[in-house]
Amino acid sequence: MAIAPAKPLSSPHNNNLKGGNTMDQQRVVLVTGASRGAGKGIALALAAPGTTVYITGRSKQEGDAPLPGTVFATAEEITRRGGKAVPVVCDHADDSQVQALFEQITREQGRLDILVNNALHVPDELVAPGAFWEKPLSLQSILDVGLRSTYVSSYYAAPLLLKSKNALVVNTSAAGGRCYMHGPAYGAGKAGVDKMAHDMAVDFRPHGVAVISLWMGLLSTERSQRVFDAHPDLYAEAAAMAESPEFPGRVIDALYQSGRAMDYSGQVHYAAELAEAFGVVDTGGEVRHSPRVMLGEPTTFNDAEVR
Repeated sequence: MAIAPAKPLSSPHNNNLKGGNTMDQQRVVLVTGASRGAGKGIALALAAPGTTVYITGRSKQEGDAPLPGTVFATAEEITRRGGKAVPVVCDHADDSQVQALFEQITREQGRLDILVNNALHVPDELVAPGAFWEKPLSLQSILDVGLRSTYVSSYYAAPLLLKSKNALVVNTSAAGGRCYMHGPAYGAGKAGVDKMAHDMAVDFRPHGVAVISLWMGLLSTERSQRVFDAHPDLYAEAAAMAESPEFPGRVIDALYQSGRAMDYSGQVHYAAELAEAFGVVDTGGEVRHSPRVMLGEPTTFNDAEVR
């Protein structure tokens, strides 16, 4: 066992630098879990003309899931926005399907510029009242499609990312990795993908591949909107402050376009704080504010390396 001296993964020069459109739009993107919710929003935000956006999801047609949205509907919207959509029906609990996905990208593109690890299984019981032992044991499925699937996708994506001149990996996450949020299964999953981003950044650093974990705020997804609509008086304030599902995608786009993703690699970032750094606003022009005061500071990791 060797212990390397502690060294920073990155050293941002100026966190207030606004993002400039320095990157080529002819890029290849993969967003996992994009039938609806944050994944769909991120995919749409990255769907600039010239961009090829691969999206995965299990929903082939309406009714496949309790919530509206399909991977093909997302693809249609990407096309309307000028991007080239490639929908792939993929269950991220099945490693063979994930491997086949990346074999397809290899055949068709030969590289991958942006990987957004967003696939997540969200059991309905997650937000039910009660302690974790009072809920079904199956709640730990969030560690399968969420934590484990992030590792698997990154594993198969690595050879493609190494062929990109400016590759970026984003693990979508939340402050539940640092505070109590929806119980231990959810919290462990978020903390895990945060740590994966840090450790993967160490391995990718010599190859110029940046990896971050992005803490998203409350989003006005189909799931949250269903709750808002059911209890309008109770959740009026939350609904008013909710970010659009495209907001984190706008942040990812700005980070990539800046050409400075390596300055942020290996770190955990609030989406709202990166938005401020790069001058990003939400779809309606809203300036979004960081929940740091309420939810705490992003997780930081020691820079020592034990190999």
